[in-house]
Amino acid sequence: MPAVMRAAATAERAGVPAVAIGGAGFEGMGRAIGRSLGVPHVPIVSYPGVILTDETATFRAKMREQVAPAVVDALVAGSAAVGDTPTEDADPARDAVVVRGDLDTVTEHFEARGWTDGLPIVPPTPERVAAFLAHTRRDPDEVLGVLAPEQRQATVRSVAVNGVMAGCRPEHMPVLLAVVECLADPVWRVQDAGSTPGWEPLVVVSGPVVERLGFNSGTGAMRVGRRTNTAVGRFTRLYLRNVAGLRIPPEHTDQGAIASSFHVALAENDRAVADLGWPSFRADRGFADDDSVVTVQSVVTVSAPIYSGGETARDHLDALTRGMADAIGPWAYTGLEFGAFHPLLVLGPAVAAALARHGVDKDALRAHLGEHLLVSASALARCAWNVGSTSFDLDAKVASGELDDRYGGTDPDRLVPMLAPAADLGIVLAGNESRNQSRGFVQNHVQGVPVSRRIEETP
Repeated sequence: MPAVMRAAATAERAGVPAVAIGGAGFEGMGRAIGRSLGVPHVPIVSYPGVILTDETATFRAKMREQVAPAVVDALVAGSAAVGDTPTEDADPARDAVVVRGDLDTVTEHFEARGWTDGLPIVPPTPERVAAFLAHTRRDPDEVLGVLAPEQRQATVRSVAVNGVMAGCRPEHMPVLLAVVECLADPVWRVQDAGSTPGWEPLVVVSGPVVERLGFNSGTGAMRVGRRTNTAVGRFTRLYLRNVAGLRIPPEHTDQGAIASSFHVALAENDRAVADLGWPSFRADRGFADDDSVVTVQSVVTVSAPIYSGGETARDHLDALTRGMADAIGPWAYTGLEFGAFHPLLVLGPAVAAALARHGVDKDALRAHLGEHLLVSASALARCAWNVGSTSFDLDAKVASGELDDRYGGTDPDRLVPMLAPAADLGIVLAGNESRNQSRGFVQNHVQGVPVSRRIEETP
């Protein structure tokens, strides 16, 4: 629906009347995108049902008997005037007190306005917000970016407000600012954060700030329980809801079909990295070791626990390959189709140490996974078709030079690499140091590619 509405906006600006056509479940998102693009008056005709679960004959009958007549009627009737479109409640003025009362009164008011994530929030009183702002030198009204679909400005003040609401501490403010700078980067594509796969942002924190602010990088690193990890993760989803406007039904601006819950922030175990002499995740991202860095990326699915052990490096590598392959599966088609794919391997420190004893470093691990993470071409094609990418064609991409010769061939069941290139695989050391467990996090192509920012801490 975002692409359809962008095309409709282009047509309208060229003086050509437009009608947007999409699935019925996308109408709310379409209207939100229409408002953000300045074309809220464009009619939307919804297909009655789910296109990819209807048989061809049913699809054609619905298009002929219901969709096509509705498109003609909309074009004949003409677009409604912009002023005829109902407007939503205006955002509160800066520093406005929106409600007074006890905790229950505040909670109910925020819930009624759609300003919570379904959980009670910490009331963002002027005093609490000021405490957060005291932890940055930046002007409260500084605009960090504009977030789609509701085209709302991301300001330093709004970061503080949502940080309070999420349960963060004032000293977390520099981390939160870095998170929002990542979200606001055009490369991150916040406009796709409400797409149907229902991916979630994952915040990775690397550097001295991990220990200084009490992030958990050990046992239960990805479980709620440590306030710093949990509150920073909750803040990220809450900010996307309240500022970007990505809300689940009845607002319908977030189209995650089933989706999942927010991730707590993942913290890197710096000591384990240093013991091995490996580069840190922040170094992999181009930063210095004395920097503290936030990276935000999308995660569309998480692997089962990957246990590895044995006498040789290959024993561990085989287990990691099998676990990552199971997690990624034919979803790898998205990376091959869109030219970007950044899975993340959270490697248990003990497993990393075992690999290092056998001479396997990060680059060797990436190279092994790049060679051995394989999937059949037919599975890729079928997955692409099921998602709606009916034009996906490996041979065409090889012919155009987008993919190398490893992806070509005549056998539909030939095995092809999942990662292209393998260097885009992220590796973070974290988790229980006394267990042989790792876990994979699968990223969603150009939507939510890893974006990093240095944390600017106040002295």
